[in-house]
Amino acid sequence: MSPAPAIPHLGRRLSRWMALLSMLGLGAVSLVVFLVFDNTLTARQKEMLDQKQQSLMHVLRDDSTAHRDKALDHLLTDFLAGHGDYAIRVVDNQGHVLFDSIPADWSSHHTLRRNFAVTITAPQYHPARAATATLVMDLRPDQALLHGLGGTLFAAMVAGSLLLALFGGLLVQRSLQPIESLVSQISLLSARDFERRLDGSGLPQELQPIVTQFNALLDRLADAYRQLEAFNADVAHELNTPLATLISSTEVVLRKPRSVEELREVLASHLEDLGRMAAMVGDMLFLSRADQGVGARETGVVSLAAVAQDVAEFYEAVALDADLQLAVSGDAQAQVDAPLVRRALSNLLSNATRYALAGSAIRIGIRTRWQHEHAHAVITVSNTGPDIAPEHLRHLFDRFYRADASRHNPERNHGLGLAIVKAIATMHGGSVFAQSQSGETTFGLILPVAALD
Repeated sequence: MSPAPAIPHLGRRLSRWMALLSMLGLGAVSLVVFLVFDNTLTARQKEMLDQKQQSLMHVLRDDSTAHRDKALDHLLTDFLAGHGDYAIRVVDNQGHVLFDSIPADWSSHHTLRRNFAVTITAPQYHPARAATATLVMDLRPDQALLHGLGGTLFAAMVAGSLLLALFGGLLVQRSLQPIESLVSQISLLSARDFERRLDGSGLPQELQPIVTQFNALLDRLADAYRQLEAFNADVAHELNTPLATLISSTEVVLRKPRSVEELREVLASHLEDLGRMAAMVGDMLFLSRADQGVGARETGVVSLAAVAQDVAEFYEAVALDADLQLAVSGDAQAQVDAPLVRRALSNLLSNATRYALAGSAIRIGIRTRWQHEHAHAVITVSNTGPDIAPEHLRHLFDRFYRADASRHNPERNHGLGLAIVKAIATMHGGSVFAQSQSGETTFGLILPVAALD
């Protein structure tokens, strides 16, 4: 199996992305500045050429004495004086070149040209002569300025990107220090210290949800570990007692010859202990399968009231011995695994008969509840008795959990009944709840009601 590819360091990745983004941002800004300057320069060149053209046409049409006495060469030379980036060529309609000051090295790639018709009124051309003038602007100084600006912007972009990458990398490293602090705190956690939690004080707001969720996870792990320890201790205790009884009684029996009747009594006692052990192991196997995600089998549409009535009739003798009354009210139709629901109700009734006050009634209620357009069947088992403290309610469905250790009766209860009720509800996609107040304790089983044809 090939090793997983190494993931780059987060700080380096952020620094690289910051450098890339800064280069792209500065590059975009530089490009915009360059294009704006280029367009502005082009517009300025055209505007200046238009102004120069208007001035040249005015000079060539001016027939005042000052202009009439000058030759065309002198007139145009005076016009170009101080404007080395302009040149003029004048050609009459017969194709004769009357004036040409365009240098030979002025190529069309580096110049801006404008052709227009003029009328020449110089004294050597009398009467006035029609001609075509070509006004040329040398663009090389502006192009050199534009190239210089482009180089400056490029250098500024590269230098700015490097500076932003350098200082950005330092800021990234500094910003990641809280994560390193969290790593240091996590490294101090161990399975032997379940009370330690992450300290979120001084951390950025973005990391607070991580600290909160991680601490909540540690709380759940601590609870699970404590439950596992209690589970192991309870299992060892539950199995140790009958095993010790079996071993000691067997040793006693084997010390001397016994009659058939004595052996029969011993084997019957052994069978009773083995039955309790088998029941506990079976419950543990059932919970294990439920934890693995095994779902309930739908045995068809059943009346939950009928299932509850069957369980109540089974417990009728137990209720009479405890001076209790059983009552079933309400009904709901649901597609459930009837044997599993019957087992859950049996466990709830067994729990209620153990703790109900003599002379009281145990009530089994069934109703349909709608929530967000989905129907749920709610089955409750209520009994009158001592209230259960609120801190115990949320743990009652944990394995081997007992709100009052003094109530523990290993011969009748091994602490898995309510855990099995919760597992059965989960297998049906439902949930459980427990309430205890004003002398009444209620355990509830909520099952989703599938659409019935």
